[in-house]
Order: sequence, then structure tokens, then C-alpha cells
Amino acid sequence: MALLETKGLTMQFGGLTAVDNFEVSIDKDELVGLIGPNGAGKTTIFNMLTGVYKPTKGSIHIGGEDVVGKTPYQIVKIGGARTFQNIRLFKDLKVIDNIKIAYHHDINYNVVSGIFRTKKYWAEEKKAYEESIKFLEIFDMQDYADTLAKNLPYGKQRKLEIARALATRPKILMLDEPAAGMNPQETKELMETIHMIREKFDIAVLLIEHDMNLVMGICERIVVIDYGKIIAKGTPDEIKNNPDVIRVYLGE
Repeated sequence: MALLETKGLTMQFGGLTAVDNFEVSIDKDELVGLIGPNGAGKTTIFNMLTGVYKPTKGSIHIGGEDVVGKTPYQIVKIGGARTFQNIRLFKDLKVIDNIKIAYHHDINYNVVSGIFRTKKYWAEEKKAYEESIKFLEIFDMQDYADTLAKNLPYGKQRKLEIARALATRPKILMLDEPAAGMNPQETKELMETIHMIREKFDIAVLLIEHDMNLVMGICERIVVIDYGKIIAKGTPDEIKNNPDVIRVYLGE
């Protein structure tokens, strides 16, 4: 059974069909790229996979569980986590607090304990802090733990958003244009981070990206869409030489 599988996935906004019959199957440990021109429907697909949009029709299964109609936080619990094209951190919170938020479903104290700061509250908060520090160490960001997220360099903000998504312990991580706005050095570091994620966390990755060097350099399979429809699937070499892909990106 595939880790992520969609069938007949379609999204309509009034008379506009943004995504038409999108079908993909991703196995555990795979790194798959989703590419296409601006406005092709890539982020709309992510929004359906993560519960931001409910598809007009079609099915989505993560780990064998139907997630259509579920909320984003329910899908996170099932194992689907994502980042966003425009970074969405809690920018006025510290780096450590951005990570701790990802552990909220594991914190075992009630509202009363939180209000009166009971022993249970402090014990659970201490555990969440220690786990978050361990997580930051994996990303070599422990020295930034007490820095406000908004004061991080751009590349580190991207890394923090990925780290926060991973702290939810997903089965599949969906990255929406993680290299957007990065300089070449930051993009290189991002590629190293994604390789590290594959090796350490043993999860699948679905990647939307416009940086073709990044996509061709790390993805095992690539799906290409145009006007909401799949026009090609294959390995990086197959996609590079596909005439339909060349036409879409370069014109006739």
C-alpha cells in the first residue's frame, strides 16, 4: 500500500477547474517532485492534501486512511505535515517555542494545571523543552533557541519551518517551494537539509519547487502538471527530455 495515494483528485472554483483528475502514488522513503509553470495548480494540490481545501471530487489516502474532509490538524495527527511558499512562523515567538508548539498534542496536562502552574504543568513543559532542544540540535540551530523567529536570517527561517513540521513526526513531509527567495549558498544548505531528513527521519517527501537544479538533483521521481492536469511522470532524466515538458517551459 502506498503511503500517499490520490485518485481522480479534482478542485473546481465555480466554473474554473484548477486541478483535474490528479493521481499520484508515493511510497515510504520516496522523494517526489511536483513541478509546473506558475498557476499550474501545484499549491492547490497541497491545499487539498493537507485539508485547507476540500476536493470537489476524488480521494486522498495517507497511510491507508481517507483524509478528505478532515481538518489540517487532524491530517497532521494522521501523518501529513507541510511548509508554505510564504514562510508561516510564529515570528514574535522564540525559535524554541516554535518547535514546542509542534509537541502540543503530546503535552499531558489540563487547563487547570496550566492556569495554576502545577507540578504536572512544569514537568510536561520541561519535557517539551528538552525534546525541542534535541530537535534543534539535529538541525544545528540550538544556538538560536532564544532568538525571536523574525530575527533569524531568511535561510534559517526556512529551516525552522521545516524543523517545526518534522517535530510533528509526520509520515510524509510536503515542502511548498522551500528554496523560494534563497541565494545559491542557502539553496545548497537546503539540499543538504533535505538529504539529512531522508536519512534520519525515514519519511517520504513531496516537493514543489521552481529551482530545477534542486529538483533534478534530489528527486527520484517527478510529476509535471500544466493547467491542473498531469502531462508527464518519470525520473529526472526522463522529464528533462520529455517534449511536452520542454514545450510547457520553453514554448514551441
